[in-house]
Amino acid sequence: MDFDLKDIGLAGEGKNKIEWAAKEMPVLRGIREDFLKNKPLKNLTVGACLHVTSETANLMIALKEGGANAALCASNPLSTQDDVAASLVEDFKIKVFAIKGEDNKTYYKHINSVLDIKPQVTMDDGADLISAIHSSRKELLGGVYGGTEETTTGVTRLKSMEKNGVLFYPIVAVNDAKTKHFFDNRYGTGQSTIDGILRATNILLAGKKFVIVGYGWCGRGIATRAKGMGASVIILEVDPLKALEAKLDGYDVMSSREAAKVGDIFVSATGNKNVIGEVILTSCRDNVILANSGHFDAEIDLNYLKTNSKSKRKVRPFVEEYLMKDGRKIYVLAEGRLVNLSAAEGHPASVMDMSFANQALSVKYIFENSSSLLKKVYSVPEEIDRKIAKLKLESMGVKIDKLTHEQEEYLSSWEIGT
Repeated sequence: MDFDLKDIGLAGEGKNKIEWAAKEMPVLRGIREDFLKNKPLKNLTVGACLHVTSETANLMIALKEGGANAALCASNPLSTQDDVAASLVEDFKIKVFAIKGEDNKTYYKHINSVLDIKPQVTMDDGADLISAIHSSRKELLGGVYGGTEETTTGVTRLKSMEKNGVLFYPIVAVNDAKTKHFFDNRYGTGQSTIDGILRATNILLAGKKFVIVGYGWCGRGIATRAKGMGASVIILEVDPLKALEAKLDGYDVMSSREAAKVGDIFVSATGNKNVIGEVILTSCRDNVILANSGHFDAEIDLNYLKTNSKSKRKVRPFVEEYLMKDGRKIYVLAEGRLVNLSAAEGHPASVMDMSFANQALSVKYIFENSSSLLKKVYSVPEEIDRKIAKLKLESMGVKIDKLTHEQEEYLSSWEIGT
């Protein structure tokens, strides 16, 4: 079987991680059991470009048990768990092309290795697979039914492609599902970002000035967790509504120039370029720590740091020190890549349970409805979203009420007034 890994001998340890994560993923486990029984993906070829983690492994296993022929590569050079990748190949016979720390050339070679299986459905976290098909592998376009996209950054790219008329197959935006971005982005990113920062640095957050760039769902989650650990949270925003929300949520809201003078830690979570850029980097304090929780490493202006520093050295795993020409030291975590997946293990499995349940059911939806889908970005169907929320509540032992017939009639009528 074709694969490219760090070490197949790591499979035993990886299988333990996969099984441990599965305990916390009851919704996906139920879908997996249904897939195994009914084979709704029989003879479907699926190419996936996702973070290669124990949670992702459970998704890939579910797809295979549903009848799909699947291959997986990493969606970030630093997010692969090498032992998990080895187990997927050794124990589950799934093609994997991923090595933690791979260089750019290898990263794109692995993307092309997945595309070599001629996927009929693509699964992305950042849209790199879709981008490659639309640029360098256009010969595959005619065989693709559709694709899914996991993250905000990727959905933004794909909606831009749709708007400009260059998207050539339908996409289901898994990120837009309420059971994804309300929970994965807020609770998953919130906890795992803090986890990554602490594993990389072992610093005390209490008392620190913790600056978060972006107050979307990810930024909200990070802010909540940082505040809970005693940090003084500062929010940077360009959207007046989000800035106002952050202020009313009890956080300080500043401009980049103001925050640069006081911040101890800066974390980006925007999906945009150079948001920790020259304005911050020219005037930030000595020994400041910079981390990124957005998908791509473009959020921190690393070129500015390289140009304006005298030296760079690694001082801890996932911590690089830039000695600036003016004598300040600036510390960048995980090479500016996703700190939660590079320096830690990413989101907790119980959160990814809902995200990957959306992925699995969206692949099934595309396969069953490909003939009627247009070349555009779709939201996850509401019935899938609600089904996942219901299953998650049931797995947690939570019961909720139902509307009475009288209440349903009241909500659907217009005749009843005061």
